[in-house]
Amino acid sequence: MRVGFGYDLHRLTHGRKLVLGGVTIPFEKGLLGHSDADVLLHAVCDALLGGAGWGDVGRHFPDTDVKFKDVSSTALLAQTFQMIREKGLSVNNLDATVLAEAPRLAPYCQAMETHIAKLLEIEPSRVNIKATTMEGVGAIGKGEAIAAMCVVGLVSPSETFE
Repeated sequence: MRVGFGYDLHRLTHGRKLVLGGVTIPFEKGLLGHSDADVLLHAVCDALLGGAGWGDVGRHFPDTDVKFKDVSSTALLAQTFQMIREKGLSVNNLDATVLAEAPRLAPYCQAMETHIAKLLEIEPSRVNIKATTMEGVGAIGKGEAIAAMCVVGLVSPSETFE
C-alpha cells in the first residue's frame, strides 16, 4: 500500500463560478486560477500523484500551458487517474477536508463524494469529504480563499513498486 497527501488553496474572486469536488455551488464568488481552480480536485490529484511518487499537479498540468486555461479539474483528475491505473495502482480510499468560511458546504459533500468516486471507479462509501471553517482566522477565515487537503490510500496487485 502507498499513501499520498495533497493540498491546494485558491483566492476567491467575483466573476467566477465556485466549483468544488466537481460540483458547482451557488455562491457570489468563485476560485481564481488558471483552470477552474477546483481546490478539492487539485488536492485529490496531488494526493494521487504523491502516492505514486510523481510530484504534483503543477508538474503535470502547469499553469504556464495555455491548453490548461479554464480546463475542468474533473478532466485533470480523470487524466491523473488514468496515469495511476497505467502504473497498476488503484484507490483504496480517499479522505478530504475543504476549509472555507463560506458558503456552507455540508449540503454538497455527498454530491462531491459521488462525483469523485465515479471518477476513481470506487464505491462512494470509500470517499469521505468533510468541510470546516477557520473560525475567522487567516485568509480562509476572512473569506478571501478556500483550501482543501486530501489523503489517499493506493493499492497494487503486486507487492513491489517502481
